[in-house]
Amino acid sequence: MPSQSLSMWFNEASRALDELEVAHRAVGGRGSGRRFATLQVNHAYAVLLSSQFQRFCRDLHSEAVDALTILVPNADLRDIFRAQLTTGRKLDSGNPNPGNIGSDFGRLGMDFWVQVQSAHPQNTVRRASLEKLNRWRNAIAHQDFASVSPGGKTVLQVHEVRRWRAHCNMLAREFDLAVGQHLTTIIGKKPW
Repeated sequence: MPSQSLSMWFNEASRALDELEVAHRAVGGRGSGRRFATLQVNHAYAVLLSSQFQRFCRDLHSEAVDALTILVPNADLRDIFRAQLTTGRKLDSGNPNPGNIGSDFGRLGMDFWVQVQSAHPQNTVRRASLEKLNRWRNAIAHQDFASVSPGGKTVLQVHEVRRWRAHCNMLAREFDLAVGQHLTTIIGKKPW
């Protein structure tokens, strides 16, 4: 059974991202050739993908914290424990880049990326793809493209965003499994 966070990723987040797919087709058509009007849609798609993945990661972390803190019988101690696991969480204000994700899940006693990357050989490629998505997200948000594109060109094609989305879909599944397995070893039962 997946976490609630994973279910939300494949339902609510997927619907929001699908709306940009529809917008892309409406603005740019389906034929070949350069479609300048789609550039802004592609940029919006990349930013929304990053933000939705950030929400998924943050929600998964919160769900994991809930699974751990519920075991603390004293309410005051439970609140202290929860605060230690969530205060200053990078996913509350930072991009869902590999460093922020690893740092936050590391609070749960996980060597997060070691666990995720050892679970499937493609997760190393997916991690690099996530990093690229977040570099583009920052370039779009700050309107500074020099770090992502030769000559600072703003061109981002929809097939790149679709590839990032596919990688995020696979990473979401892998994250859910890795966190679930880690928590199972700690609490002795499946957390979700």
